Amino acid sequence: MHKSHYITLFISVLFSLLNLAKAQNYDTEIAIHRDTYKANFLKDARSPLIATDFEHLHFYPATKSFKVLAKVKALKKQKSFTMPTFDGTGKKFIRQYALTFQLNNQNYTLIAYKNLDLATNPAYKDYLFIPFTDQSNGKETYAGGRYMDVKAGDIDKKTIWLDFNKAYNPYCAYSDGYRCPIPPAENDLVTIISAGEKNYTGTKKKANN
Repeated sequence: MHKSHYITLFISVLFSLLNLAKAQNYDTEIAIHRDTYKANFLKDARSPLIATDFEHLHFYPATKSFKVLAKVKALKKQKSFTMPTFDGTGKKFIRQYALTFQLNNQNYTLIAYKNLDLATNPAYKDYLFIPFTDQSNGKETYAGGRYMDVKAGDIDKKTIWLDFNKAYNPYCAYSDGYRCPIPPAENDLVTIISAGEKNYTGTKKKANN
């Protein structure tokens, strides 16, 4: 075999190994994220779940194609509004950024909102809330939609990573008695997001449980 062929083969194998390592690292990242997600239920005094409920939590396998780089557009001169919640009340938000990304060769936009109540808490003032619906809802995922969180500080050169593998259910998916925001119509994605948390298969709890 010619020397150049050996070099080409070596480079090909090297790239394959690097890609495999990246995939394994990403799988590990998502696994750690999900372990932390479960652990946080046990730390939250308002949590609807206890450790024995975790067997009813389900997630899609980590799929890196559902981690997308979004272009960020700041939304100026926005007025606060009340986002309806599933209990019939509402919470105050303001539209902060429009996040445009490509998925399966189609362009989509999600609005990132700031929770005005949480904004007064130093621990959450950087947080942006992205509630969304998609065509998996009511089938493989919670009928009321799912949520993602990002931090404004993660915006870099007017872009930010959105990772749908970290999409999670509102507390209302597990129990009554919570004020979970209903994703606005402008955040409806006309596609199937087969990533993140799936339907909870345990019995939905009552508010007094």
